[in-house]
Amino acid sequence: MKYAIEVNNLNKSYDGFQLKDVSFKLETGTIMGIVGENGAGKSTIIKGILGLINIDSGEIKIFGKNFKENELEIKNNISVVFDESYFHDNLKVHDIDKIMKNIYSNWDKDRFFKYVNEFKLPKDKKIKEFSRGMKMKLSIAVALSHGAKLLILDEATSGLDPVIRDEILDIFLDYIQDEECSVLMASHITSDLEKVADYITFVDDGKIVFSENKDELIYNCGVVKCNEKDIDKIQKSDIVGIRKNTFGCEVMVSDRTKYEEMEFVVDKTNLEEIILFKVRGQK
Repeated sequence: MKYAIEVNNLNKSYDGFQLKDVSFKLETGTIMGIVGENGAGKSTIIKGILGLINIDSGEIKIFGKNFKENELEIKNNISVVFDESYFHDNLKVHDIDKIMKNIYSNWDKDRFFKYVNEFKLPKDKKIKEFSRGMKMKLSIAVALSHGAKLLILDEATSGLDPVIRDEILDIFLDYIQDEECSVLMASHITSDLEKVADYITFVDDGKIVFSENKDELIYNCGVVKCNEKDIDKIQKSDIVGIRKNTFGCEVMVSDRTKYEEMEFVVDKTNLEEIILFKVRGQK
């Protein structure tokens, strides 16, 4: 199996925060969503992968190669989109094209202007006149126009309206139709990840809580509605979390089918609910 990214035992300490033994693998040709609360460590993981911070320990491979030893080659084959545009305010679309063709050896002018036209980006306006959504579309147009095999996104869709977000997510799905292309997408918008991600890596307080196939995760988990006495009938190892209210208890279990067969009332769930039970549910 080929991997676009392999992270093994990544550690990084700051005052008041620590990444602890972070490990996961992004399979080539798939989309992985990294999800977690603000401050959980998503951006720190991405900065570590990109070499933007010095990690304390651990190993990072991209396309099977050590990042530090092959930095120039790897950077020519990846694209990164952050939550803000970093192009100078006074530049226009044609200026971006001229700059990028001198940066990337595989810059594709035709592809770039195809996205510019598709996104309806104005060619005669300066970037400072662009809306937030237009700036994000421009960043994505650049990211997809130099033959990159890996797209890394850090909260790239946050703050965008649902219509634009949906349009951009469809582009990411189209991008991985070439099975050599992969996406790592950090976001706190679980509905976006539920739509496009093949795998979900959940980060909480600097630690990986789980890194699993999204469809299997959502299919296997369920919420048992019961009273407090019935909790004892549920195997402890199957309990993801418990929420108590005036009407009884909700218990998220990791094996929905098992408890349906035991004739419990079990509701289907979604990614957001799984994460809420993981973070806020009682054990």
